[in-house]
Amino acid sequence: MGNKTDIRPSLLATRAAIAADQRPLLDNAIGAKILDWWNEKRLHTIGVYWPMRGEPDLHPVYATLHRQGVQLALPIVVADNQPLKFVAWTPGEAMNKDRFGASVPVAANPELEPQALIIPCLGFNHERFRLGYGGGFYDRTLVHAPRPYTVGVAYAVCETFFDVEPFDIALDIIVTDQTVLSAHHHA
Repeated sequence: MGNKTDIRPSLLATRAAIAADQRPLLDNAIGAKILDWWNEKRLHTIGVYWPMRGEPDLHPVYATLHRQGVQLALPIVVADNQPLKFVAWTPGEAMNKDRFGASVPVAANPELEPQALIIPCLGFNHERFRLGYGGGFYDRTLVHAPRPYTVGVAYAVCETFFDVEPFDIALDIIVTDQTVLSAHHHA
């Protein structure tokens, strides 16, 4: 078992060490599983993420979902200690960087309540708990019912062990380049 703060640097290093020529293959494998999930669920509004710090790049998946008529949304940080809000986003529209370095739409797009969120995980464990960067934004976003369906995304090499805290919320599924972890399936 590990303290989350202690294991973040090693997970960042593990992720950074994935070879550049391997990344597209791993991202494609993750993307295919996400599209399988969507084909089963057929949700209309999905919160996604813009990759940073070596996160899986799922832009091809977003483009496919957009073509299928899905309304995509991106998270906006309102303030520290506040839940994220999600605003409508169309692939290809003009973007700005916010103060955290995250990409957000330039336009004042309407706020949405996505039916599902695709959430990047720095690390995860076999019980589908997510390890993020420590800001707690997703934790605060998911604490309110009814919460959206949650799809964690991570590279398989980032599976780890850490101490789960009382406010941690298990994600509904976690998709990696190797497997899909869900409540009904233990890899």
